[in-house]
Amino acid sequence: MPGQHDLTLKFYMTKFHPFLISTVLLLCEISLLNAQERDPRSRTYISPVRVVWQSDAGVRLADVLLKPGNGQAYCNNDTPASYCILSSENGVSSENGAAPGVLLDFGKELHGGLQIVTGWFPGGPVQVRVRYGESVSEAMSDVGGKGGATNDHAMRDQVISLPMMGVVEIGNSGYRFVRIDLAEPGRTVKIKEVRAISIMRDLEYAGTFRCSDERLNRIWETGAYTVHLCMQNFLIEGIKRDRLVWMGDSYPEVMTVASVFGYNEVVPKTLDWMRDTTPLPNWMNGEFSSYSIWWMLCHQAWYRHIGDKDYLLGSKEYITGLLRQLIEKIGPDGRERLDGMRFLDWPSQENELAKNAGLQALMVWAMQAGQEFASIFDDAALAADCADAEKRLSKAAPKIYKEFLKSGVAPDAPGSKQAASLMTLAGLTDAKKADRDILSVNGGHGFSTFYGYLMLEAMARAGDWQGALDIIRSYWGAMLDLGATTFWEDFNLDWLPDAAGIDELVPEGRKDIHGDFGAYCYQGFRHSLCHGWASGSTAWLSHHVLGVEIVEPGCAKVRITPHLGDLDWAEGIFPTPYGRIHVRHERQPDGSVRSDISVPDGVELCK
Repeated sequence: MPGQHDLTLKFYMTKFHPFLISTVLLLCEISLLNAQERDPRSRTYISPVRVVWQSDAGVRLADVLLKPGNGQAYCNNDTPASYCILSSENGVSSENGAAPGVLLDFGKELHGGLQIVTGWFPGGPVQVRVRYGESVSEAMSDVGGKGGATNDHAMRDQVISLPMMGVVEIGNSGYRFVRIDLAEPGRTVKIKEVRAISIMRDLEYAGTFRCSDERLNRIWETGAYTVHLCMQNFLIEGIKRDRLVWMGDSYPEVMTVASVFGYNEVVPKTLDWMRDTTPLPNWMNGEFSSYSIWWMLCHQAWYRHIGDKDYLLGSKEYITGLLRQLIEKIGPDGRERLDGMRFLDWPSQENELAKNAGLQALMVWAMQAGQEFASIFDDAALAADCADAEKRLSKAAPKIYKEFLKSGVAPDAPGSKQAASLMTLAGLTDAKKADRDILSVNGGHGFSTFYGYLMLEAMARAGDWQGALDIIRSYWGAMLDLGATTFWEDFNLDWLPDAAGIDELVPEGRKDIHGDFGAYCYQGFRHSLCHGWASGSTAWLSHHVLGVEIVEPGCAKVRITPHLGDLDWAEGIFPTPYGRIHVRHERQPDGSVRSDISVPDGVELCK
């Protein structure tokens, strides 16, 4: 029976003007909308560009799948040339025992799923096996087989049912290649279309970069695209595996977002979510003490680019608490005593002395940032405590760094360049000496995709812009040579000899660059070939070749000092909250550089 409240509401809604009814219904509708979240991403359907492989029997007219589609099934069964046909009837199968199948290339790494449109065939729904791959060899592999392919974080290998004359949409992963096999004996399926469903934010590249070296142009664009794919609902690390928010990994991503897109809500949304899900005294990402520091350094970088003081003040209490928690982790001897997971990056994980030096430097960097934040927060006591902590940490740092150097670690060994870059950026060692003795030794050997950005920054501190450009060409460029359209979770120049590209079937006697290499959590096909932390070369080129240096938060004041190295010219756009900075630098016959610079109103150009 209705309660008194229900009867009263019914009385008033029937007694008064129907306007009341429509108003109540409208308020209910608004309330419902407010409880929903709109997806900030767009969907785009993309047709394949190439048939990479098809089984030696049971497949006809695979090239039909390369035609642009419209996602609509139809009953025109009298036109067999309109369909790719997979058939296992009459005992038809491949000579090697494989089911009838086809491998498609969509031309570039994508985030999203797959749409399959079918024609008429008898026998009801038919099962097919769908395998996504960031490389050809991954798409041709089995879960748990050679190369260790997985379904971790995303289902990239599954059996699905296709209806007759219907449309199926499946999947949510990172991939470039898709293999489809008929999974039932004695059946035939007609496929009209196979289209990728690209899911990503529809964003303008407000920042640009062009120079006289097309290889560097491609590297800049590839880094920008890599981070663009990782800008999903949150700023995630990878789009196939590690579809998670990892705060240390986010630092190069934040720098690239700011340099390419300017402000985007994905950064503050991600920073706030990590703060709100990590109450102090917990460390972020479960136990990574260094990642809590990186969260704060991401805030510092974002504030310098965007200058939103009100947003920063929203995390004042958390930042203050985190700084005081970090200060408590300093021993009487001035050495950091960070607990939890002591981590720089995976390649340096076995090098304890490198980690000690790197974490000491990160703590110094955190205290330097703390003094900047304390000034903004008008907290003199916090500023004094951070300054004292920096002094104690800095006093102990040379001994820690000397212990690391005395360990006999080769300059290109894992961890060496990580530790040297952090010590340099924290101002704890001579930049030119660190570059000469460690960072630039053997070029890109000893680099890692995550800390590669920090290594480039440290080389810039030493004034070695030409050396940094050479490493960008050789290290990031090598991934392009292997068919990459996005940058990878890890890469090692030692993998190159006899390695085949990711966009081909691995020939006999060649190494599989994807399946045969990797370490730690990224072995074989588990290795992600689209990882946002690898994009740092893009931000570096914008800041150092174009020469845009932020002098005051929010780009209210900037200094532009180009470093062309061996380039003849460079030009581009750098986004700011006030508008876009346009620059072009050209080397003159006498070796000098002529610059044409345009800054928007509100931005002061400093000498």
